[in-house]
Amino acid sequence: MTQEQAGSVLVTGAGGVIGAHAAAEYARQPDWRVRGVSRRTPRPAPWEHLAVDLGDADTARAGLSGLGDVTHLVFAAYAERPTARELSEVNVALLRNTLDGLTAADAPLEHVTLYQGGKAYGAHMDFFNTPAKERDPRIVQPNFYYDQEDLLRAVAAERGFRLTVLRPEGVIGYAVGNPMNLLMVIAVYAAISQELGQPLRFPGSLAAYDALYQVTDAELLARATRWAGREPHADGEVYNVTNGDQLRWRHVFPVLARHLGMELAEPQPVPLAEAMAGRRDVWERLVARHDLVPTPYADLVRWEFGEFIFRSGFDNVSSTIKLRQAGFADCLDTEDRFLELLDRLAADRVIPPVR
Repeated sequence: MTQEQAGSVLVTGAGGVIGAHAAAEYARQPDWRVRGVSRRTPRPAPWEHLAVDLGDADTARAGLSGLGDVTHLVFAAYAERPTARELSEVNVALLRNTLDGLTAADAPLEHVTLYQGGKAYGAHMDFFNTPAKERDPRIVQPNFYYDQEDLLRAVAAERGFRLTVLRPEGVIGYAVGNPMNLLMVIAVYAAISQELGQPLRFPGSLAAYDALYQVTDAELLARATRWAGREPHADGEVYNVTNGDQLRWRHVFPVLARHLGMELAEPQPVPLAEAMAGRRDVWERLVARHDLVPTPYADLVRWEFGEFIFRSGFDNVSSTIKLRQAGFADCLDTEDRFLELLDRLAADRVIPPVR
């Protein structure tokens, strides 16, 4: 591993759980200049916020015109669309516009980190080969991950910067106002259940309750991101990044119930997107009673995301051997991190007190 040289990093999607932690990780290092792009104005953070619409080429070029010192790009921007074609079009455009904007600003770009996920292996299908390995072939179905990576590799070859692709799964982390966060799915679902006098039930399928799953802590992913940006051997590589352990929800939910002071009941499939949409009044009651941080209900949780995770009834495991052999060996106990993060959310009045 080489000694890290300070530089200037731009993090797109800095309002999300991945981007926010990546920006914070760089901000903790001496002499790094950190800027973050996000659609929402973030809460006070130790980096410079830029409100730039990366979806429009001209606007992106103008908004990034003052970034002639950027050496590292952490690309965590994402836009949701209903079809695979639209999803690819918008997310490839976000990346292309960012790269072109930095080129127009004469930024001395050295390294780009791109994030993917389990969908690169077909985790959104009925099942996929496990443990998934970075050398596994692509699936036939169109996938915006592939289109972004192909663009990035082509531009890197043309413009002379390095790149690394990281593949986390089931990201959890301390982040408020970002709905794509498995931690907040669990925390808000449990709080509302408790307020309604209900036990904690796993809201997915029995198959998912027993299947192996894995999680990536956002802080660990941020450390892997900084590592990739300074490690020459990571040039052009793809790495799975997880906490290093696996879990079964059957074992995790009893631990969560005890920690939260709730009774545990047998699993019961719940269409979370439908059922929780009508619980805004319950959450607002909790906010008022406990003087919680006032976050719009729609920004707390994306219930469709949680419903997808909790209904995936097959093993979801990816190998991190390649990453460890390359020199990044950080690992975390997932159950411990769930409890630590729940306590932190409660202490900061993001969720009700843990009983």
